[in-house]
Amino acid sequence: MPKKILHGLDGSAGSFKALGEAIEIAKRFQAELHSITVEEVPRFAETVGEVIEEKAVANGKFKDILGKARDMAAKEGIFLQTHVLVGHEVKTILELIKKRGFDLLVIGFMGHSAIYERVMGSTCQTLVRMAPCTVLVVK
Repeated sequence: MPKKILHGLDGSAGSFKALGEAIEIAKRFQAELHSITVEEVPRFAETVGEVIEEKAVANGKFKDILGKARDMAAKEGIFLQTHVLVGHEVKTILELIKKRGFDLLVIGFMGHSAIYERVMGSTCQTLVRMAPCTVLVVK
């Protein structure tokens, strides 16, 4: 029985479908539910101003995504603790799993970064292979 669940949220339809499953599991087992959104900086900024500008744009996008996720959980009586971290998706997710002791990771089959052969997203595939906990992939 999972006690601490981490859900990967990138704003894609697949990630929200996975969130629905994570909420149901959290309800069934009275587990703690967390969500992680990883902000990747796509290019090397030349000035601090460019970093601040890109961060502001990303924060606006993530605000809407996180609000929708919190609302979904709240409708089911579940508190969703959200984490927005900067870094490489896989490395950042794995570090949070280890640091916080999650025993279940719930992720969508394909997210926004899924270009890899349209079979399974490369982030998803790597997390399944490397995560130190059980991983549920939702299609």
